[in-house]
Amino acid sequence: MNDGVVRTDRAPAPVGAYPHARRVGNLLFLSGVGPRMPGSNGIPGNVTDADGRLLSYDIEAQCRQVFANVRHVLEASGARWEDLVDVTVFLTDMARDFPIYNRLYAEYFAGVDACRTTVGITDLPTPIAIELKCIAALSSK
Repeated sequence: MNDGVVRTDRAPAPVGAYPHARRVGNLLFLSGVGPRMPGSNGIPGNVTDADGRLLSYDIEAQCRQVFANVRHVLEASGARWEDLVDVTVFLTDMARDFPIYNRLYAEYFAGVDACRTTVGITDLPTPIAIELKCIAALSSK
């Protein structure tokens, strides 16, 4: 970590010129985290045709991967899952995906009292169906 900037190989590389996270005082701000797999950039559950066009996706697989990616960024930052205080979730198909995402969120965030906002959007920069934007509060150590 340099000047509060966090980069890690354990999470997928950012799709632009930004770090995985940045610490300012006792707050840790994570850049948007999607479900791409570290190293390969594959997207779990995506099915594409021969031309690479998305045919279908598995929101449960994407939720599990995005939660794992958030955990990797937190750990690289010296933070824990329980340090999360605010989570903004972007879904590209709220009607279809919210029930599954909400069930998995309850499973992964049991005992974590983070505030949450879920927003339905039309598109994300890569063929993903979910992205998280998180803030964690860290101890002064």
